[in-house]
Amino acid sequence: MRVRLAAEADLPRLPEIELSAVDAFLNTSMPPGPLSTATPAEGWRDALNHATLWVVDDEQGTPIGFLGAHRDGGELHILEFDVEAAHQGKGLGRQLLNHVIGWARTEGLSELTLTTFRNIPWNGPFYAAMGFAEISDADMPSHLAETLEAERARNLEERCAMRLTL
Repeated sequence: MRVRLAAEADLPRLPEIELSAVDAFLNTSMPPGPLSTATPAEGWRDALNHATLWVVDDEQGTPIGFLGAHRDGGELHILEFDVEAAHQGKGLGRQLLNHVIGWARTEGLSELTLTTFRNIPWNGPFYAAMGFAEISDADMPSHLAETLEAERARNLEERCAMRLTL
């Protein structure tokens, strides 16, 4: 398994990975409805063009996980981070995230941010174990507050914003 920047040919696989990753939520209190759609392949074009879209692939070079982000000044905001259901629990997500953190440090970025489910083990607690900390309401940047508000409007409750200071 290797992590690499995504290529044009990888784009059609990303919605499949995203939808597959939703299977992990079936045994949680999370209602499946809000997570039942995926970002279309073309929705990742900007991240692809800005080299902020990475994949982890299998032995045949087929993407089985991806992380798409948006760079704004010294911040890299993680938009989506998924590993295909059949490959979850094998450390691939950790490998992919560590790669991106290393890249961000090399680029001289000051922080990574994201929004996630606060209490689902492979969300908030996973990111906390990776060094991310929940952002308080008092310290919440407006763009993250707006993101959380939009997520709540889509019935995505129990969400929080987190930051990894580099």
